[in-house]
Amino acid sequence: MLDKVKLALRISGTAFDQEVTDLINAAIADLRLVGIIVPENEEGSSASAGDPLLERAIVLYAKAEFGYDEGAERYRAAYDYLKCALSLSGEHINESAGEG
Repeated sequence: MLDKVKLALRISGTAFDQEVTDLINAAIADLRLVGIIVPENEEGSSASAGDPLLERAIVLYAKAEFGYDEGAERYRAAYDYLKCALSLSGEHINESAGEG
């Protein structure tokens, strides 16, 4: 996922890898906060597991938060819209979220 997000942010090299990794983890945590299921990958770290909608949500979050002044609000709005749509999807939502 790191390589996909770096490509979307037009970043090469490793200077921003930790910041981008933090953004990926924050996006995943934000998605999970509303009950969206983001599976773990083989290494045990969080990943989108090849789901194009989850991948897009993570990329949009990173683009909104990476520090681009131009378009940040547009990316944030797109992320919020996709997060809302995912949270309404039976395929992407944790049915037990909120039960206790």
